[in-house]
Amino acid sequence: MQTQDYIDLENQYNAHNYHPLDVVIEKAEGVWVTDVDGKKYLDFLSAYSAVNQGHNHPRIVRAMKDQLDKVALTSRAFRNNQLPLLAQELCELTGYEMMLPMNSGAEAVETAIKAARKWGYTIKGVPDGQAEIIACRDNFHGRTTTLISMSTEPQYRAGFGPFTPGFKIVPYGDAKALTEAITPNTVGFIVEPIQGEAGVHIPPIGMLREAYDICRKNNVLFIADEIQSGLGRTGKLFAHHWENFNADVVIIGKALSGGLYPVSAVVSSKEVLGVYQPGDHGSTFGGNPLACAVARESLRVLVEENLIERSAQLGEYFKGRLQRLESPYIKEVRGRGLFIGVELHPEAGGARRFCVKLKERGLLCKETHENTIRFAPPLIVKKEELDWAYGHIEVVLMNGNK
Repeated sequence: MQTQDYIDLENQYNAHNYHPLDVVIEKAEGVWVTDVDGKKYLDFLSAYSAVNQGHNHPRIVRAMKDQLDKVALTSRAFRNNQLPLLAQELCELTGYEMMLPMNSGAEAVETAIKAARKWGYTIKGVPDGQAEIIACRDNFHGRTTTLISMSTEPQYRAGFGPFTPGFKIVPYGDAKALTEAITPNTVGFIVEPIQGEAGVHIPPIGMLREAYDICRKNNVLFIADEIQSGLGRTGKLFAHHWENFNADVVIIGKALSGGLYPVSAVVSSKEVLGVYQPGDHGSTFGGNPLACAVARESLRVLVEENLIERSAQLGEYFKGRLQRLESPYIKEVRGRGLFIGVELHPEAGGARRFCVKLKERGLLCKETHENTIRFAPPLIVKKEELDWAYGHIEVVLMNGNK
Protein backbone atom coordinates (compact mmCIF):
# COMPACT_ATOMS: atom_id res chain seq x y z
CA MET A 1 0.00 0.00 0.00
CA GLN A 2 1.10 3.55 -0.75
CA THR A 3 0.34 6.93 0.83
CA GLN A 4 -2.97 7.56 -0.91
CA ASP A 5 -4.25 4.07 -0.09
CA TYR A 6 -3.83 4.74 3.64
CA ILE A 7 -5.35 8.21 3.33
CA ASP A 8 -8.41 6.79 1.56
CA LEU A 9 -8.89 4.13 4.25
CA GLU A 10 -8.61 6.67 7.05
CA ASN A 11 -11.02 9.05 5.37
CA GLN A 12 -13.52 6.23 4.94
CA TYR A 13 -13.40 4.60 8.37
CA ASN A 14 -11.99 7.15 10.83
CA ALA A 15 -13.93 10.10 12.27
CA HIS A 16 -12.73 13.33 10.69
CA ASN A 17 -11.76 15.15 13.88
CA TYR A 18 -8.29 16.12 12.60
CA HIS A 19 -6.93 17.76 9.46
CA PRO A 20 -3.46 16.21 9.16
CA LEU A 21 -0.91 16.86 6.48
CA ASP A 22 -0.96 14.06 3.92
CA VAL A 23 2.14 12.20 5.05
CA VAL A 24 1.76 8.62 6.31
CA ILE A 25 4.57 7.86 8.75
CA GLU A 26 5.75 4.27 9.06
CA LYS A 27 8.83 4.51 11.28
CA ALA A 28 10.89 7.04 13.20
CA GLU A 29 14.23 7.43 14.91
CA GLY A 30 15.63 10.46 16.68
CA VAL A 31 14.52 13.59 14.84
CA TRP A 32 13.74 11.81 11.58
CA VAL A 33 10.61 9.98 10.40
CA THR A 34 10.05 7.91 7.27
CA ASP A 35 6.79 7.55 5.36
CA VAL A 36 5.34 4.43 3.73
CA ASP A 37 6.88 5.41 0.40
CA GLY A 38 10.37 5.56 1.93
CA LYS A 39 10.76 9.35 2.06
CA LYS A 40 12.48 10.82 5.14
CA TYR A 41 11.39 13.97 6.96
CA LEU A 42 12.81 16.05 9.78
CA ASP A 43 10.17 16.21 12.52
CA PHE A 44 9.70 19.83 13.57
CA LEU A 45 6.59 19.27 15.69
CA SER A 46 7.66 16.48 18.09
CA ALA A 47 4.06 15.28 18.48
CA TYR A 48 3.25 18.62 20.13
CA SER A 49 6.29 18.24 22.44
CA ALA A 50 5.60 14.61 23.41
CA VAL A 51 8.90 13.45 21.93
CA ASN A 52 11.29 15.99 23.45
CA GLN A 53 13.76 13.11 23.87
CA GLY A 54 13.43 12.13 20.20
CA HIS A 55 11.55 9.29 18.56
CA ASN A 56 12.21 5.83 19.97
CA HIS A 57 15.01 6.93 22.26
CA PRO A 58 16.97 3.68 22.80
CA ARG A 59 17.19 4.07 26.57
CA ILE A 60 13.45 4.63 26.95
CA VAL A 61 12.64 1.82 24.51
CA ARG A 62 14.87 -0.52 26.51
CA ALA A 63 13.19 0.46 29.77
CA MET A 64 9.79 -0.16 28.19
CA LYS A 65 10.79 -3.58 26.83
CA ASP A 66 12.34 -4.60 30.14
CA GLN A 67 9.17 -3.70 32.02
CA LEU A 68 6.96 -5.46 29.43
CA ASP A 69 8.79 -8.66 30.26
CA LYS A 70 7.72 -8.26 33.89
CA VAL A 71 4.28 -6.66 34.31
CA ALA A 72 2.44 -3.91 32.44
CA LEU A 73 -0.73 -3.32 34.45
CA THR A 74 -1.86 -4.04 37.98
CA SER A 75 -4.50 -1.31 38.40
CA ARG A 76 -4.37 0.74 41.57
CA ALA A 77 -6.26 -2.02 43.39
CA PHE A 78 -2.78 -3.39 44.10
CA ARG A 79 0.62 -1.78 44.50
CA ASN A 80 3.51 -2.10 42.06
CA ASN A 81 7.25 -1.50 42.46
CA GLN A 82 7.52 1.27 39.84
CA LEU A 83 4.97 3.82 41.04
CA PRO A 84 6.73 4.64 44.35
CA LEU A 85 10.02 5.19 42.53
CA LEU A 86 8.45 7.47 39.92
CA ALA A 87 6.69 9.43 42.66
CA GLN A 88 9.96 9.96 44.52
CA GLU A 89 12.02 10.82 41.44
CA LEU A 90 9.44 13.18 39.95
CA CYS A 91 8.94 15.01 43.25
CA GLU A 92 12.68 15.30 43.86
CA LEU A 93 13.25 16.63 40.34
CA THR A 94 10.43 19.17 40.47
CA GLY A 95 10.67 20.13 44.14
CA TYR A 96 7.10 19.20 45.09
CA GLU A 97 5.84 17.03 47.92
CA MET A 98 3.34 14.81 46.14
CA MET A 99 2.30 13.70 42.69
CA LEU A 100 -0.81 12.05 41.25
CA PRO A 101 -0.32 10.02 38.05
CA MET A 102 -2.78 9.85 35.16
CA ASN A 103 -2.58 9.00 31.45
CA SER A 104 -3.50 11.86 29.13
CA GLY A 105 -2.90 15.55 29.56
CA ALA A 106 -6.63 16.25 29.67
CA GLU A 107 -7.01 13.79 32.56
CA ALA A 108 -4.25 15.57 34.44
CA VAL A 109 -5.94 18.94 33.95
CA GLU A 110 -9.20 17.47 35.23
CA THR A 111 -7.26 16.12 38.21
CA ALA A 112 -5.86 19.57 38.99
CA ILE A 113 -9.27 21.21 38.69
CA LYS A 114 -10.86 18.68 41.04
CA ALA A 115 -8.00 19.07 43.52
CA ALA A 116 -8.30 22.88 43.45
CA ARG A 117 -12.04 22.74 44.03
CA LYS A 118 -11.82 20.27 46.90
CA TRP A 119 -8.94 22.24 48.41
CA GLY A 120 -11.17 25.31 48.21
CA TYR A 121 -13.97 23.59 50.08
CA THR A 122 -11.94 21.70 52.68
CA ILE A 123 -9.01 24.07 53.30
CA LYS A 124 -9.98 27.57 52.17
CA GLY A 125 -13.58 27.31 53.33
CA VAL A 126 -15.43 28.19 50.13
CA PRO A 127 -19.16 27.37 50.39
CA ASP A 128 -20.01 24.04 48.80
CA GLY A 129 -20.70 24.29 45.07
CA GLN A 130 -19.44 27.89 44.80
CA ALA A 131 -15.78 27.37 43.83
CA GLU A 132 -14.51 29.48 40.94
CA ILE A 133 -11.48 28.90 38.74
CA ILE A 134 -10.08 31.66 36.54
CA ALA A 135 -8.69 30.76 33.10
CA CYS A 136 -7.26 32.83 30.25
CA ARG A 137 -8.72 33.78 26.92
CA ASP A 138 -7.40 31.66 24.01
CA ASN A 139 -6.38 28.88 26.39
CA PHE A 140 -6.07 25.24 25.42
CA HIS A 141 -6.27 22.79 28.31
CA GLY A 142 -7.86 19.82 26.52
CA ARG A 143 -11.12 18.75 24.94
CA THR A 144 -13.23 17.11 27.64
CA THR A 145 -16.63 18.66 28.30
CA THR A 146 -15.36 20.41 31.43
CA LEU A 147 -12.19 21.67 29.76
CA ILE A 148 -13.94 23.16 26.75
CA SER A 149 -16.22 24.88 29.26
CA MET A 150 -13.35 27.29 29.96
CA SER A 151 -12.32 27.58 26.30
CA THR A 152 -12.97 30.72 24.26
CA GLU A 153 -12.45 28.98 20.90
CA PRO A 154 -15.90 28.77 19.24
CA GLN A 155 -15.13 25.56 17.32
CA TYR A 156 -14.12 23.69 20.47
CA ARG A 157 -17.51 24.49 22.01
CA ALA A 158 -19.94 24.42 19.08
CA GLY A 159 -22.45 21.62 19.47
CA PHE A 160 -21.09 20.30 22.78
CA GLY A 161 -23.09 22.18 25.42
CA PRO A 162 -24.38 22.44 28.08
CA PHE A 163 -21.12 23.39 29.73
CA THR A 164 -19.65 22.95 33.19
CA PRO A 165 -20.09 26.08 35.33
CA GLY A 166 -17.53 27.56 37.69
CA PHE A 167 -15.09 29.25 35.33
CA LYS A 168 -14.20 32.89 34.71
CA ILE A 169 -12.16 34.11 31.75
CA VAL A 170 -9.62 36.96 31.75
CA PRO A 171 -7.34 38.22 28.97
CA TYR A 172 -4.02 36.37 28.72
CA GLY A 173 -1.17 38.35 30.26
CA ASP A 174 -3.40 40.85 32.08
CA ALA A 175 -2.61 40.92 35.81
CA LYS A 176 -5.08 43.75 36.48
CA ALA A 177 -7.93 41.72 35.01
CA LEU A 178 -6.91 38.75 37.16
CA THR A 179 -7.03 40.89 40.31
CA GLU A 180 -10.48 42.20 39.42
CA ALA A 181 -11.82 38.70 38.69
CA ILE A 182 -10.82 37.21 42.05
CA THR A 183 -13.55 36.82 44.67
CA PRO A 184 -13.62 35.06 48.05
CA ASN A 185 -14.82 31.96 46.15
CA THR A 186 -11.85 31.85 43.76
CA VAL A 187 -9.82 28.68 44.34
CA GLY A 188 -7.47 28.63 41.38
CA PHE A 189 -5.96 30.45 38.41
CA ILE A 190 -5.01 28.05 35.59
CA VAL A 191 -2.65 29.28 32.90
CA GLU A 192 -0.30 28.08 30.19
CA PRO A 193 3.03 29.87 30.74
CA ILE A 194 3.23 29.86 26.94
CA GLN A 195 0.04 29.35 24.98
CA GLY A 196 0.92 26.71 22.41
CA GLU A 197 -2.28 26.09 20.49
CA ALA A 198 -3.06 29.80 20.43
CA GLY A 199 0.12 30.41 18.43
CA VAL A 200 3.06 30.25 20.87
CA HIS A 201 1.94 33.35 22.74
CA ILE A 202 4.19 34.57 25.58
CA PRO A 203 2.82 36.87 28.29
CA PRO A 204 4.55 40.19 29.05
CA ILE A 205 7.80 39.77 31.00
CA GLY A 206 7.06 39.66 34.72
CA MET A 207 3.33 39.04 34.32
CA LEU A 208 3.42 35.41 35.46
CA ARG A 209 5.33 36.32 38.60
CA GLU A 210 2.91 39.18 39.26
CA ALA A 211 -0.02 36.81 38.79
CA TYR A 212 1.58 34.35 41.21
CA ASP A 213 1.99 37.09 43.81
CA ILE A 214 -1.64 38.10 43.32
CA CYS A 215 -2.71 34.49 43.87
CA ARG A 216 -0.60 34.20 47.02
CA LYS A 217 -2.07 37.41 48.41
CA ASN A 218 -5.62 36.15 47.84
CA ASN A 219 -5.10 32.50 48.88
CA VAL A 220 -5.67 31.27 45.33
CA LEU A 221 -3.80 28.34 43.78
CA PHE A 222 -1.57 29.21 40.83
CA ILE A 223 -1.97 26.23 38.46
CA ALA A 224 0.58 26.00 35.64
CA ASP A 225 -0.42 23.84 32.68
CA GLU A 226 3.04 22.73 31.53
CA ILE A 227 1.87 19.79 29.43
CA GLN A 228 3.30 21.23 26.23
CA SER A 229 5.71 23.87 27.53
CA GLY A 230 7.29 21.80 30.31
CA LEU A 231 10.06 19.26 30.66
CA GLY A 232 12.70 21.26 28.86
CA ARG A 233 10.79 22.51 25.85
CA THR A 234 11.49 26.19 26.59
CA GLY A 235 15.00 25.80 27.97
CA LYS A 236 13.87 25.47 31.59
CA LEU A 237 12.41 22.46 33.38
CA PHE A 238 9.11 24.37 33.37
CA ALA A 239 8.36 27.48 31.33
CA HIS A 240 7.19 29.47 34.37
CA HIS A 241 10.67 29.03 35.87
CA TRP A 242 11.80 31.80 33.51
CA GLU A 243 10.21 34.12 36.10
CA ASN A 244 11.85 32.47 39.11
CA PHE A 245 8.96 31.00 41.06
CA ASN A 246 7.32 27.63 41.60
CA ALA A 247 3.63 27.32 40.81
CA ASP A 248 1.39 25.84 43.50
CA VAL A 249 0.23 23.12 41.11
CA VAL A 250 1.96 21.93 37.93
CA ILE A 251 0.32 19.77 35.28
CA ILE A 252 2.70 17.54 33.30
CA GLY A 253 2.19 15.23 30.33
CA LYS A 254 3.44 14.56 26.80
CA ALA A 255 7.26 14.33 27.18
CA LEU A 256 6.88 12.64 30.56
CA SER A 257 6.82 9.41 28.53
CA GLY A 258 9.27 10.34 25.78
CA GLY A 259 6.42 9.78 23.33
CA LEU A 260 6.22 6.03 23.89
CA TYR A 261 3.18 5.70 26.15
CA PRO A 262 0.51 8.03 27.57
CA VAL A 263 1.71 9.30 30.96
CA SER A 264 0.69 12.46 32.80
CA ALA A 265 0.83 13.73 36.35
CA VAL A 266 -0.03 16.57 38.68
CA VAL A 267 2.57 17.70 41.22
CA SER A 268 1.81 19.89 44.20
CA SER A 269 1.99 20.16 47.99
CA LYS A 270 0.57 17.70 50.48
CA GLU A 271 -1.95 20.36 51.41
CA VAL A 272 -3.41 20.33 47.90
CA LEU A 273 -3.09 16.72 46.74
CA GLY A 274 -3.69 15.50 50.27
CA VAL A 275 -7.37 16.43 49.89
CA TYR A 276 -7.86 13.29 47.83
CA GLN A 277 -9.14 10.31 49.78
CA PRO A 278 -9.48 6.71 48.49
CA GLY A 279 -12.35 6.65 46.00
CA ASP A 280 -12.34 10.40 45.28
CA HIS A 281 -10.47 10.05 42.00
CA GLY A 282 -8.70 7.39 39.99
CA SER A 283 -7.78 5.68 36.76
CA THR A 284 -7.39 2.02 35.86
CA PHE A 285 -4.22 2.72 33.89
CA GLY A 286 -2.95 5.75 35.81
CA GLY A 287 0.29 4.88 37.60
CA ASN A 288 0.62 1.48 35.95
CA PRO A 289 4.11 -0.09 36.17
CA LEU A 290 4.79 0.16 32.43
CA ALA A 291 3.96 3.86 32.39
CA CYS A 292 6.03 4.51 35.48
CA ALA A 293 9.09 2.66 34.17
CA VAL A 294 8.88 4.61 30.91
CA ALA A 295 8.43 7.94 32.70
CA ARG A 296 11.35 7.28 35.04
CA GLU A 297 13.73 6.68 32.15
CA SER A 298 12.31 9.60 30.18
CA LEU A 299 13.13 11.93 33.06
CA ARG A 300 16.63 10.51 33.41
CA VAL A 301 17.29 11.04 29.70
CA LEU A 302 16.07 14.61 29.95
CA VAL A 303 18.50 15.38 32.78
CA GLU A 304 21.50 13.20 31.99
CA GLU A 305 21.65 14.19 28.31
CA ASN A 306 21.32 17.91 29.19
CA LEU A 307 18.32 18.34 26.93
CA ILE A 308 16.98 21.31 28.89
CA GLU A 309 20.22 23.23 28.38
CA ARG A 310 20.33 22.19 24.70
CA SER A 311 16.85 23.60 24.20
CA ALA A 312 17.88 26.96 25.66
CA GLN A 313 21.05 27.24 23.59
CA LEU A 314 19.79 25.87 20.28
CA GLY A 315 16.47 27.65 20.63
CA GLU A 316 18.14 31.02 21.03
CA TYR A 317 20.31 30.31 18.00
CA PHE A 318 17.46 29.14 15.78
CA LYS A 319 15.01 31.84 16.84
CA GLY A 320 17.69 34.43 16.08
CA ARG A 321 18.10 33.12 12.56
CA LEU A 322 14.34 33.20 12.00
CA GLN A 323 14.06 36.74 13.37
CA ARG A 324 16.68 37.90 10.91
CA LEU A 325 14.81 36.37 7.98
CA GLU A 326 13.43 39.30 5.95
CA SER A 327 10.40 37.55 4.52
CA PRO A 328 7.46 39.61 3.28
CA TYR A 329 5.13 37.05 4.87
CA ILE A 330 6.45 37.13 8.45
CA LYS A 331 4.66 39.31 10.99
CA GLU A 332 6.49 38.13 14.13
CA VAL A 333 8.79 35.39 15.41
CA ARG A 334 8.40 34.54 19.10
CA GLY A 335 9.25 31.74 21.47
CA ARG A 336 11.51 30.37 24.17
CA GLY A 337 13.92 27.51 23.76
CA LEU A 338 12.90 25.19 20.96
CA PHE A 339 9.27 26.31 21.17
CA ILE A 340 8.93 28.87 18.40
CA GLY A 341 6.00 30.37 16.55
CA VAL A 342 6.27 32.23 13.26
CA GLU A 343 3.18 34.35 12.80
CA LEU A 344 2.42 35.34 9.22
CA HIS A 345 0.55 38.37 7.93
CA PRO A 346 -3.08 37.57 7.07
CA GLU A 347 -2.30 38.50 3.46
CA ALA A 348 0.05 35.50 3.30
CA GLY A 349 -2.94 33.27 2.71
CA GLY A 350 -2.71 31.14 5.84
CA ALA A 351 0.07 29.10 7.38
CA ARG A 352 -1.07 25.71 6.14
CA ARG A 353 0.07 26.22 2.57
CA PHE A 354 3.59 26.95 3.85
CA CYS A 355 3.49 23.79 5.97
CA VAL A 356 2.52 21.81 2.88
CA LYS A 357 5.44 23.27 0.94
CA LEU A 358 7.83 22.49 3.78
CA LYS A 359 6.49 18.94 3.92
CA GLU A 360 7.25 18.56 0.23
CA ARG A 361 10.84 19.59 1.00
CA GLY A 362 11.17 17.06 3.84
CA LEU A 363 10.35 19.22 6.86
CA LEU A 364 7.28 18.46 8.99
CA CYS A 365 5.60 21.24 10.95
CA LYS A 366 2.01 22.30 11.54
CA GLU A 367 -0.04 25.44 11.43
CA THR A 368 -1.95 26.66 14.45
CA HIS A 369 -4.73 29.24 14.52
CA GLU A 370 -4.55 29.75 10.76
CA ASN A 371 -1.67 32.21 10.53
CA THR A 372 1.08 30.75 12.74
CA ILE A 373 3.63 28.01 12.00
CA ARG A 374 4.88 26.20 15.08
CA PHE A 375 8.48 24.95 15.12
CA ALA A 376 9.27 22.51 17.95
CA PRO A 377 11.83 19.83 17.00
CA PRO A 378 12.96 17.14 19.46
CA LEU A 379 15.45 18.57 21.93
CA ILE A 380 18.11 16.15 20.68
CA VAL A 381 18.22 17.97 17.34
CA LYS A 382 21.70 18.96 16.15
CA LYS A 383 22.77 22.44 15.10
CA GLU A 384 23.51 21.09 11.62
CA GLU A 385 19.95 19.77 11.36
CA LEU A 386 18.56 23.12 12.42
CA ASP A 387 20.65 24.77 9.72
CA TRP A 388 19.33 22.26 7.17
CA ALA A 389 15.77 23.05 8.25
CA TYR A 390 16.42 26.78 8.13
CA GLY A 391 17.58 26.53 4.53
CA HIS A 392 14.20 25.09 3.49
CA ILE A 393 12.25 27.51 5.68
CA GLU A 394 14.11 30.42 4.12
CA VAL A 395 13.28 29.29 0.59
CA VAL A 396 9.60 28.71 1.36
CA LEU A 397 9.06 31.90 3.36
CA MET A 398 10.93 34.05 0.87
CA ASN A 399 9.24 32.54 -2.17
CA GLY A 400 5.85 31.47 -0.89
CA ASN A 401 4.15 31.52 -4.27
CA LYS A 402 6.73 29.34 -6.00
